[in-house]
Amino acid sequence: MAKGILGEASLHFDELNKLRILDPEVAQQTIELKEECKAFVDKIAEFQKIVGSLIELVDQLAKAAENEKMKAIGARNLLKSIAKQREAQQQQLQALITEKKMQLERYRVEYETLCKIEADQNEFIDQFIFQK
Repeated sequence: MAKGILGEASLHFDELNKLRILDPEVAQQTIELKEECKAFVDKIAEFQKIVGSLIELVDQLAKAAENEKMKAIGARNLLKSIAKQREAQQQQLQALITEKKMQLERYRVEYETLCKIEADQNEFIDQFIFQK
């Protein structure tokens, strides 16, 4: 009968015969819920740790990819620069070849002229010798 009166007043005895306000079943469910919440919070903390390390890894990979991209851009620019230098050098060499060809033609004409002058002088000498 005392349990009934205490039960109506929402007072209960636990297994150690201590007076409690909560029903033992509700108290047990509260304890279980508390443990489940703690386990959930632990799992969330572990998940956040994993996600944090994943984000850090992705950031490192992004930085590495950016570095490789910059290296590739630098290499491409260097190749373009080398190609332009080669083209300029080729044009310079082509101009030099043209200049040397013109010089060769002038020397050829000068040689032919000198050969003609030599032939004329030899002929003059021969005529001068025969006249004496």
